[in-house]
Order: sequence, then C-alpha cells, then structure tokens
Amino acid sequence: MGTAALTRCGARPLGSHLFPVWPEMAFAATALPVRCAPGDNLAIHVAIAQARPGTALVIDVAGESEYGYIDAILAVAAQMREVAGVVVDGCVRDVAGIARAQLPVMSAGVSVREPSREAGGTVGEEIVMNSGSAPVPVRRGDWITADDDGVVCLPRGRATAIVAKAVEAVSHDQEVLDALCSGRSTLDILDLDPSRVAGWEGGHVPGTAPWPEAPTADGPRSAAPGHR
Repeated sequence: MGTAALTRCGARPLGSHLFPVWPEMAFAATALPVRCAPGDNLAIHVAIAQARPGTALVIDVAGESEYGYIDAILAVAAQMREVAGVVVDGCVRDVAGIARAQLPVMSAGVSVREPSREAGGTVGEEIVMNSGSAPVPVRRGDWITADDDGVVCLPRGRATAIVAKAVEAVSHDQEVLDALCSGRSTLDILDLDPSRVAGWEGGHVPGTAPWPEAPTADGPRSAAPGHR
C-alpha cells in the first residue's frame, strides 16, 4: 500500500525532506524509536543490537542533521539483524555501501561528517519526527511505511482502519484511471467546477455523470457548492 494513499486516509507524513537513499526501495514495519544525542550515533548501534527481526528503526537526531548517522557498516549490521528499514531525520554517508547492503533507508540528506559513538541517547521511548514544521510523535509499535513518495506513520490502534480506507482509495483511483482511458475528463469524473478558473472558455465537458468521491480520513469529500 503506497504512502500517498495512506496519507489521504489518515497516516501522518514524517516530512517531505526525507527521501530514499537508493531508488525503488520500500518497506512497512513496526517502529522502534531511537533518539540520538546531537552528532552521536551510539543509540543506533544499541538499537540494531537489540532490534527484533522485521522492525524499522525511526531515528530522531535531536535537530543536528548534518552528520552521517548511518553508514555501510551500520547498514550491514542492520541487515544481519533483519531490520526491515531505517528512517533517520538526519543525514547518511557511504550511500553506495548502503545501497550494496540493500537496506531500505530514508534520510534527510548526505553528509561525510562522522558522528561520535559515546554520548548516549534513548531506544524504545517516544520520539518526535519532523520537529521543525509539522511534528509527528512516533511510539514503539506504530506502523511505518516508506516508498519513493515518502514515509508515513500509522499510529498503533488506527493502522487497520487507515489501511482499509486506503484500499478503497486505491480502488477508486483505478476506476478514475480506467474512465480517463475511455475518454472522459477529470472535470467530469471528479465533478469539478471549471467556471471558478479565470480563462475557462466554456463548452462541453466529456462525460455525463459525476464520479463517486474517493474515501479520505474524514469520509468522502464534498462536492463544490451548487455544482451537483
């Protein structure tokens, strides 16, 4: 299930600044939160050593992003522990080595600066990701999903409902695509009002009937007032 559909249905994005370290990687797993001391990755070493297979490390770097917190050595260590993936609200280094290890990693950038390994941190306690603009708390057991579009958190207790709505949304999107391929217009399919846009020249809009609304976290979207 893609992160875009999950976000429409209630998943919480961890920030548009996070991107895949290597292309076409994806994972979905329960979170093991990690908080590093600024410029230090000792907590990541500890988290990998005690991570259960199939979990995802979600790492808060205490606002000090300009260090390469994950490198090839940690990537191989995580793979050997069967870690499903890593999300770090900071930089990585040795991108080629991480890609060779085939460990899915989402990061905020690349930095050759090496962190220390002595300052402590926490493992398993609640953290806050994307603290600069739209803070998202991440707790142990929350679900984390990542792909080429980004990374999102599904709070534990709500994950099943979010996924169920996202399945409906994906089905709706496929119906829209099928309708487009049959010659209909997005104006018709999505029941949009083109008269609100300056420069609309009027005329016939292909299609004859409005399309059912896609499900979202708050239920179906409302149509434009007076347009049905």
